[in-house]
Amino acid sequence: MREILCWVVFAYILAIVVRMVLSWFPSSGGLASDAERWLRTVTEPVLGPLRRAIPPVGSLDLSPLILLLFLQIIVMRVILGCSGPI
Repeated sequence: MREILCWVVFAYILAIVVRMVLSWFPSSGGLASDAERWLRTVTEPVLGPLRRAIPPVGSLDLSPLILLLFLQIIVMRVILGCSGPI
């Protein structure tokens, strides 16, 4: 069960990273636009409240980085005890 949770958290981390990368490029429709819309649907329920609690620094939104740090260190390492490349 713990291994499954590790993979779910890892998949969520990947979704956040891909969303961050896609945000750097303008959306021109098609597959990238659909992927970005789906990733926003998946990640916004967590990032939205975090973004309201931690305002942007200038034009830089730190909420994805803080969430990644939290998921990687606290959830995966401390709580779940995931090991290996994850």
